[in-house]
Formats: sequence, structure tokens, C-alpha cells
Amino acid sequence: MRRSPLIGAATLAVAFAAPVVAQQTTVLRAARLIDGTGAAPIDNAAIVVTGNRITAVGPAASIAMPAGARVLDLGDATLLPGFIDAHTHITGRTLGDPMADMAVVKDYAGYGAILGVANARNTLMAGFTSIRVLGSPNFDDMALRQAINDGRVPGPRMENAGHAIGITGGHCDENGFRPGLIQYGPAEGVADGVEQVRAAVRYQAKSGADVIKMCATGGVLSEGDAVGATQYTFEEMKALVDEATKLGRKVAAHAHGTEGIKLAVRAGVTSIEHGSFLDEEGAQMMAQRGTYLVPTLMAGETVERFAKSGVLTGLRAEKALAAAAAMRKGVRIAVAHHVPIALGTDAGVITHGTNAREFGLMVEWGGMTPMASLSAGTMGGAKLLGWDSRVGSLATGKLADIVAVPGNPLNDIHATEHVTFVMKDGVIYKGQGS
Repeated sequence: MRRSPLIGAATLAVAFAAPVVAQQTTVLRAARLIDGTGAAPIDNAAIVVTGNRITAVGPAASIAMPAGARVLDLGDATLLPGFIDAHTHITGRTLGDPMADMAVVKDYAGYGAILGVANARNTLMAGFTSIRVLGSPNFDDMALRQAINDGRVPGPRMENAGHAIGITGGHCDENGFRPGLIQYGPAEGVADGVEQVRAAVRYQAKSGADVIKMCATGGVLSEGDAVGATQYTFEEMKALVDEATKLGRKVAAHAHGTEGIKLAVRAGVTSIEHGSFLDEEGAQMMAQRGTYLVPTLMAGETVERFAKSGVLTGLRAEKALAAAAAMRKGVRIAVAHHVPIALGTDAGVITHGTNAREFGLMVEWGGMTPMASLSAGTMGGAKLLGWDSRVGSLATGKLADIVAVPGNPLNDIHATEHVTFVMKDGVIYKGQGS
């Protein structure tokens, strides 16, 4: 029998061993199923899982129940593909932690990865079985990914960027400290000019990056830069994208400002992260090129709340209020122009494990239908990450990443915030059978 690698006093030895892969068959039954593609729900549904793969899916009446299978009836629930968060910072401290601003000079190397263990577990328990990590100091994301893949700690499968790449003094640098205290170069993602940008991409790829993160504009939480100001020239962005493409990596561009968004799209990035000040022309460009928007609405909501409560002050508070207000408009422009959208939360700005609130904000702020928001957090994310042949929908042959939520999320999208069952790669981590 397969065993869940959750850590507990009785299972410590198992948790630190390689995961056991047995070909047990499990049948999941529920009142309904939404497959992640946007297709109509299936009532009285069943999924057959053998080992770590889905071997049958559809109406329960049409599926022959394998002899000896373990049958789990989840009742009045909806089966969904494992959720995907396409913008996280899974390691390190969370915004609001009183030590967050000083972590770069106070925390030991590797401490961020240790904090990431709890963050990863909370994310998985919330139903997010896959994530994209867009920036992590000291390659802490690589260490955490290795621990998860080795079965030593529970967590989502990870697509990692290593260090985010940006200009000296920009959003991807560390500012606000006395001169000379922190001096980064291309290996740490701080790069100026075409040659340094190419070198920075190569360093991240060498260190295990699956995707490249670029800071095209200023940001909310960085010191001393305007949130919408363009930071890289088109020539630098194009060189970065060309180098990443040559090395088989996609590029995600942090971009709040209108002009920076357009430059990044023209340069050929795969996704725009945040996109707060997106305008009609930018949305048209993105739709024509198939450039994804990852709107991170929860991050906007969070920094707005922190600015109003005094957690953020001064320029950072001003930027937070401006970006959050613009974000409400920008995401609706994207939806109206049929820009492809993938769910992303900027987790690390928001509390890990609360990621599913993004579904509701895509409906409330973005005007998306509940079905469209569910697709953005499943198949949309899988396509963006390049994993759609393995995850993102409930289909025969795909990895058994399956979650269940109470009731029908098409009637109440906030049901996604109350996940009752989590299976990742055929292992049950939450709910019946865990």
C-alpha cells in the first residue's frame, strides 16, 4: 500500500526515505467533476488512479470498477485538477514578518529554504500541487525542490527561476542599505547591459533554473524606484529573451508599468507578471502574441491593506495604493481582450496556504466567470509552465494530481478556499485515505 509522506512522530523514518511507488488502484467518486479545460461539469463522476496516473475518468456509471480497487466516495464535492500557482516566492519570510526587510543581512544562507518547508506544506494542503517560483535568494528554491522531489518533505512540484534578473538599483536588486554593504553581480541576477544580461541568464540556467525571471519595471516593495518606471531597455530585454530561448527557458517579466509591459511583450517574454497599468494597446499586443498575464490580484489586495494599516509607509505605501487601484482596471482590460490568463498570487507577499482566494478575486476584480477562473488556475497554469501534457486537467494518462472542494465552485467560487482532499502524483496528502 502506498504511504503518504506526511511528517509525524510515527512516520519520521518513512518521511526521510525515498517515496514508495506501488501500483495500487484507487477510485475517487464525487457528486461532480470539473476537468480544468472549461468543459461542462460531469455529474456523479469517478476517477480511477493506478500508481501515479489517471487511468479512467468520467461518469461513474460508464466506468468499470477495477477488482480490488480502494473506493473513496467524497460525497457532495467537486473533483478538480490540482491547482497551479504560477507566481510564488515559496522560500524565505513573508511580507509582514518584522524581520522580512532585514533577512538579506541577518538570516543565514539556507534559512530561507528551511522556512520554505512549512510554506510548501501549507501550499500543498491548500490544493496547489504545482507552483512556479519566480525569484529566490541563494538558490533556496533549488534546495527545497530537491527535498520535495526526494520525498523528504511534502510540497508541490516546482518550476524554479533561481535569482530574478534586473538592473543595478532596480526592483531585483537589494536597496536601502548603506553603499558597499550589498553588491550583487550577474551570478546573483543583477546585470547591466547586453553582455551582463546574457551572463546572468547563463548563471541561473547553470544553477538549475527552469524558467528565467526578469524585472522589466520598478516594483511596489523595492526601495527607491517608481512602480511603473521601465528599468531595462528593449535591447537588454531582447538579449535576455534570446539567451533564455537558446537555453530552452521561457521568460517571465515582472512588469507593472504600461511602457515596460509593451517592451517586454515585444521582446518575446512568455508572461507578464502583475501587469497593473496594462492599457488597451498592451492587451491587444499580448492577445495577438499569446503572451500570458499572471495578475497576482491577492498581492495587490494585500499591499493595499498593508498601506492603509501602516505596515507599509512612505513611498512603498504610495506605490501599493497606486498599483492596487490600477490592477483592478488592468485585469478587466486583459479579460475583455481575451489575453490568456494564469492564476498567480505572489505568495510570500500573501500568506502561504491562502492562495485559493485568487480564484475569487479573478471573478470579483477581473470579471471572469467562475469556470474561467478555475481554468486559469489549472490548465492555464499548466500551459504557461509547459506542463500541460502531464498536469492541469483530469484526463487519462495524466499525473494523478486531484483535489476536491465542497459543493459546487461554479455556484460559490470561494469553495476553492476549503479544499477537503488533495492527491499529488497518486499520493493522498489530505482527506480520506491520507
